Amino acid sequence: MLYRPPAPTPRAPLPGLIHAMLSGERDLLSLLPDIAYTTRVGELGRSRRGIMLVNDPAWVARVLADPEGVFPKNDLMVGALEGLVGQSLFVTSGETWRRQRRMIDPAFSHMRVNRSFEAMQAGIDTYEAVLDVHADSGTTFSLDAAMSALTADIICRTIFTQSLASQTARDVFASFGQFERHVANTEIRRLLFGRPFAPIPQSRAVLDACARIRGHIDDLLSPRLEPGAPAIDDIVGAVIAATDPDTGAPFTRSELIDQIGVFFLAGHETTASVLTWLFFILAQLPQIAGRIRAEIDAVAGDGPILLEHTKQLAFTRNVFREGMRLYPPITFIPRVAQRDTEIAGKKLRRGMMVMIAPWLVHRSPANWRDADRFDPDRFTRDGEITPGSYIPFGLGPRICVGAAFATIESTLILARLVRRYDFSLLNPDKVRPVARLTTKPADEILCRIALRPD
Repeated sequence: MLYRPPAPTPRAPLPGLIHAMLSGERDLLSLLPDIAYTTRVGELGRSRRGIMLVNDPAWVARVLADPEGVFPKNDLMVGALEGLVGQSLFVTSGETWRRQRRMIDPAFSHMRVNRSFEAMQAGIDTYEAVLDVHADSGTTFSLDAAMSALTADIICRTIFTQSLASQTARDVFASFGQFERHVANTEIRRLLFGRPFAPIPQSRAVLDACARIRGHIDDLLSPRLEPGAPAIDDIVGAVIAATDPDTGAPFTRSELIDQIGVFFLAGHETTASVLTWLFFILAQLPQIAGRIRAEIDAVAGDGPILLEHTKQLAFTRNVFREGMRLYPPITFIPRVAQRDTEIAGKKLRRGMMVMIAPWLVHRSPANWRDADRFDPDRFTRDGEITPGSYIPFGLGPRICVGAAFATIESTLILARLVRRYDFSLLNPDKVRPVARLTTKPADEILCRIALRPD
């Protein structure tokens, strides 16, 4: 019997809505009724603006490709993130997005794995020393915070060519958690009763969290903007040097923080999320950890795991892919209809939300066999995956440009930490996922770690 990792049990629409409203958690997973997992294309529940759910892979691909610009990023998501990343590449649409993309393109070359692999290795080297202390002392620690600190350091080394102070990493982790818990755009009442395109005021807690995160990015950026500061060939250097193709103007300081903030947050928060779930699962499934170790022994022996080895660790990489399927870091990819239109013969009015949810697409029984079970071997079976049914990185022109980076980084982290440590969980039966802006545990996962014998 395949293992079913934690997931909510879908309810009928009305009980599900009542539970979501009364829980007060802003957990959007608990709002999803049982029919959401089987609907291919159809209106989801009743709301003021209307929500058209799209689970059919062919229509998922068509909406996300959006050649006519009918389905830009949803205004609720843009409003949620603009305090954090401003009018950056992640939230803009149309000509503004195309202009920013042309300016930013040179920076993406620094995320190629042959350039960034050294930063990955250095970040893991540093964090293994932290984990060794936990192993020696037998202390309990937060798995979520550990993965966030590790991936934040790696992305900081990749972006800024320097390590990230541990206190800064902890503050970013705490601030992003506060941001997600309080951001107004994930309030269930607002989703059901809010007007399309209406401005949404944020609480002081959200504004403070955004200010702290942006302040840390500004602190890292400041030395690079000093008069006479040497140019460094990294992501920050490329973004600083970027100019508008039409006017020749560079990014302002605030715009630099916007764009670098996207690299920083998207480059660590999403990866940390899936790694948290994977180490939780591996602690429950020692046989899967054993297969990873056997593969490492066959590919790398007892020597260092090099870039060429990560490309040969097929099973380890499929463990990561299965983690991304079951716990996609971006739970929902909402779009909005800019004008009256149709999807699969169903009419949409302007302002209606178009909801593509990787969580649902990946768990639809029409798209996947044993959809809610952990089975990394599914990626080796012919005909298991249809186009548009696996979208943890999105699809179309706005597909995540860091997909290869995240895959190699996660494969390397899994390989190195599984080879060296055994993880044990304190209260695995109490762990459950929630979705606000990302998919994460409702409460931090507490664990202990032990060094494996040589």
